[in-house]
Amino acid sequence: VQLQASGGGLVQAGGSLRLSCAASGGTFSSYDMGWFRQAPGKDRQFVAAIRWSSGATRYADSVKGRFTVSRDSAKNTVYLQMNSLKSEDTAAYYCAADGSRSFVMATMARGYDYWGQGTQVTVSS
Repeated sequence: VQLQASGGGLVQAGGSLRLSCAASGGTFSSYDMGWFRQAPGKDRQFVAAIRWSSGATRYADSVKGRFTVSRDSAKNTVYLQMNSLKSEDTAAYYCAADGSRSFVMATMARGYDYWGQGTQVTVSS
């Protein structure tokens, strides 16, 4: 399984960005896909997840109502639409895949088997 994240950049507070995670090398209909972020000196933090088969989603409280995770099965791509960005959203963002078919979508990094490289999001205030 390979994951390729893209779409990061520099944006002003209040602006929007859309991250993409292109997945390959697996049958993703049975996977959960997660987004995490990590700021310098901090632990990797759960942001959002989506169950590929049903489209069910889960969000961290800090991004609810501002971020939306979605997937495009035809393109094997997961998206993270980020609106109303704040300076505290500044971090490297990572996509991850969990093929364990767990009952509940994982919010801990150790629950994911595969990781893409990070894409940097910087929000200026």
